[in-house]
Amino acid sequence: MDSSIMPTYGRQDISFVKGEGSWLIDSKGNRYLDALSGIAVVILGHANQAVADAIKNQANQLIHTSNLYRIPNQEKLADQLQRISGMDNMFFGNSGAEANECAIKIARLFGNRKSIKNPLIVVADSSFHGRTLATLTATGSRKVHAGFEPLVDGFIRVPFNDLNAIQNIAENNKNVVSIFVEPIQGEGGIRIPDRNYLQGLRKICDDNEWLLMLDEIQTGNGRTGSFFCYQNYDVCPDVATLAKGLGNGLPIGVCLARGKASELMQPGNHGSTFGGNPLVCQVASTVLDQIHKLNLTKRAEEVGARMVKIFRGRLGDLNAVKEIRGMGLMIGIELNKPCPELVEIALGKGLLINVTAENVIRLLPPLTISDKEADNICEIVCELVESS
Repeated sequence: MDSSIMPTYGRQDISFVKGEGSWLIDSKGNRYLDALSGIAVVILGHANQAVADAIKNQANQLIHTSNLYRIPNQEKLADQLQRISGMDNMFFGNSGAEANECAIKIARLFGNRKSIKNPLIVVADSSFHGRTLATLTATGSRKVHAGFEPLVDGFIRVPFNDLNAIQNIAENNKNVVSIFVEPIQGEGGIRIPDRNYLQGLRKICDDNEWLLMLDEIQTGNGRTGSFFCYQNYDVCPDVATLAKGLGNGLPIGVCLARGKASELMQPGNHGSTFGGNPLVCQVASTVLDQIHKLNLTKRAEEVGARMVKIFRGRLGDLNAVKEIRGMGLMIGIELNKPCPELVEIALGKGLLINVTAENVIRLLPPLTISDKEADNICEIVCELVESS
């Protein structure tokens, strides 16, 4: 099986051939409730009609021209994101890793313009920023690093949600130029920081003339109850990155910048052959329209809070459960022991879930999920945990 494909994934022996909203159908006709949505990607559900129409209509007109020319669909999408984000400009790539590479390059440019020869970026333990050499170095996981040394220089690691550690760096290192963190750590186990964390980071950056850069790859696109997670905290970064759900399955990544960070990139500094092509930008614009039309940020907030309440009510007192965390439709149930086997058991019950950080059940369902489907997820997950 997969003999011609590099074995970079531990794939489950199942193939999906069709999707319907929150459901996937395999090659044998079995139906599965998708509580992962392609790892926070298919936020409008599978086979969304508005997205399908956008793909068809645009594909019949124009798919690709390259960024050597103006792309009206890209400019339209940029205007939409500018209004939503409060940022000034942006660069379009094909993935979250590419968006994060762009952010890292902005930080390096910023440092070099300040005549800092070895600019440093503060990143967090247990973070995840991608699989390219720079983004895997920024990632706070030895497992991700292993075998790819020498890693990229220029990063300082601190514990997540620890303002004192960053303040100590600010007082003792004059080469730091930025802080780069996820507002909520996704791959790290749905780690939600203290309420004052992002505000504290903003102040430290302002006091030291650093850039605040936020990786919103997994938290963005309405998943946490506002379009960007930072909007829940009344904070605006200098750089933010976005991907995953923006294309509802089509590959797109965006690095957004504001103020001094928006003035650094010039012709020749960065590029992408496929980034921001007419097709994917038209689809992303359609996704934004649907998020607004269906009020999905509020929907995510309400359904997510309801699911967390059910989980805490039923599982909160179990010895097997360490903590239940969630913001919007980004939910983690941390157990007191590793639980990777629950993925296979859930599959047998017709539910697609993920276990991250070895012992955290991660739930990232589509934002269009119905109340009945959300209840179904809660029931099956509770059964899994109660019998584990």
